[in-house]
Amino acid sequence: MGCSALRSFFHWKHAQNHSNHGLALRTAPIESRPHLRHLLPTALFRSPLPVSDRLAVLPQYLIPKQALTMLMGHLAGKQAGSLTTSVIRWFIQRYQVNMQEAANPDPAAYATFNEFFTRPLRESARPLSDSRWICPVDGAVSQIGPIAGDQIFQAKGHHYSSQALLGGDAALASQFDNGHFATIYLSPRDYHRIHMPQTGRLLRMIYVPGDLFSVNPTTARGVPGLFARNERVVCIFEGAQGPFALVLVGATIVGSMATVWHGVVNPPRTRDIRDWRYEDQQITLHKGEEMGRFLLGSTVVMLMPAGTLNAFNAGWDAATAVRLGEPMAD
Repeated sequence: MGCSALRSFFHWKHAQNHSNHGLALRTAPIESRPHLRHLLPTALFRSPLPVSDRLAVLPQYLIPKQALTMLMGHLAGKQAGSLTTSVIRWFIQRYQVNMQEAANPDPAAYATFNEFFTRPLRESARPLSDSRWICPVDGAVSQIGPIAGDQIFQAKGHHYSSQALLGGDAALASQFDNGHFATIYLSPRDYHRIHMPQTGRLLRMIYVPGDLFSVNPTTARGVPGLFARNERVVCIFEGAQGPFALVLVGATIVGSMATVWHGVVNPPRTRDIRDWRYEDQQITLHKGEEMGRFLLGSTVVMLMPAGTLNAFNAGWDAATAVRLGEPMAD
């Protein structure tokens, strides 16, 4: 039953990711239907988005995201034998997962869905570029560009501050004023381990409690301050050109996030920010080395200070598919 529930939920998630197809052509604006206005959060009602995008986001305001995430995280960690294998095979087919890149391509080799989801790659699957900055994950570019003062671009009409993203620490956030950012979305089919974009010494890790909205492109357009609103784990490193941040952003059904130096960070899910300091410990992770992983996918936001890169890879733009190890910037 647990694996059936997991599969049913992924059916719903898949529908959410594709729910905007054609709706704008046959759905009257919300503003013309006063009897529905009470269902919409104020920010969503005032949004300039097409009604199709607003309708796609609306269910996420209504569902019990925390409870659902806890349930799906529990199910994804269950050993259910052939049922688990059946769900994994279905997932591979549904999302066109390339198992030939996996260290073990046999779906039956994974005891739980989480083991499959965090599967390692073959050793030669992701060669590392010799550029100064490499892509830390497989995924698609959500947005990249300069940080305008402390403002990070999320989607048309939406910005959020680096201070909000980093858990409210103004001194920490100021180090990235007028720097650069890269936001990369990991889809269900992607490899879900996060690697170092360059060699760095770990300084700090911050767990920031928050919401659990989906982080797909439609939600990024429809939920203000999404990445500074969702639960996240902020990791601060000192690199050759100065500090940089890797922010692991949680989402609906992201059961947990883990780092190689700490293990699972969440759960427990607390109401308060948790802060770990590592300045006195010599924890250095090398370029391309694994630093963490998602148990059921999400988004990574990178922050780099002013003057630490010349330009992003010319081929990078919003919605560009990217892979771990390819050149990101020099």
